[in-house]
Amino acid sequence: MWEYANPKRFMGWTAPVLPWAFGLSAVCLTIGLIWGFFFTPVDFRQGSTVKIIYLHVPSALMAINAWVMMLMASLIWLVRRHHVSALAAKAAAPVGVAMTLIALATGAIWGQPMWGTYWAWDPRLTSFLILFLFYLGYMALWAAIEDPDTAADLTSVLCIVGSVFAFLSRYAVNFWNQGLHQGASLSLDKEKNVADVFYQPLLFAIGGFVILFFALVLLRTRTEIRKRRIGALQRREG
Repeated sequence: MWEYANPKRFMGWTAPVLPWAFGLSAVCLTIGLIWGFFFTPVDFRQGSTVKIIYLHVPSALMAINAWVMMLMASLIWLVRRHHVSALAAKAAAPVGVAMTLIALATGAIWGQPMWGTYWAWDPRLTSFLILFLFYLGYMALWAAIEDPDTAADLTSVLCIVGSVFAFLSRYAVNFWNQGLHQGASLSLDKEKNVADVFYQPLLFAIGGFVILFFALVLLRTRTEIRKRRIGALQRREG
């Protein structure tokens, strides 16, 4: 694994993988969104607003898992001082914040007809908003510190602290039953899953979001490696 994470090897194997990853994500998203929005029935309680699930659930899932991926990469950096892991965590943050914004926006649109308001200080919504602020703080900290190793150290610590809110975002409904937010739409327990007519296209949408996330992270990590190389060359020439 560490051989493939070597910057030179990383650049080599990701180049041919990226077109396939973007292509596969486009196929999954096209199938999932078209199937979900145009070929599924309206819900007997929520009406057509239930179809927001095909954007809200995948984006919310990736908003949380993006931070988990950043946490793992940050821990690898702190333990092994592996530069590609630090750059991968940095590369994932803008993608994660975009996913969080999509989840917050679609959640507000979905919540208005269901709850009668676009926003409520529900435990999951509040922890999700705090997670969004941690994303912004993480990106700002990277931008504020010139030395890349120092920036990687401090952002790794921030990522560990922010993981508490990533965990709360995922499990807040289980901790505080009085919240407005519904339970998980996907579960190992079939009785808790959405109906199959919604479940099947949702899997395609989730798959598309997952693959798109990793493709964007790989692309942005390659960009960060190039920026690091250019910076090293400039310092050498200076």
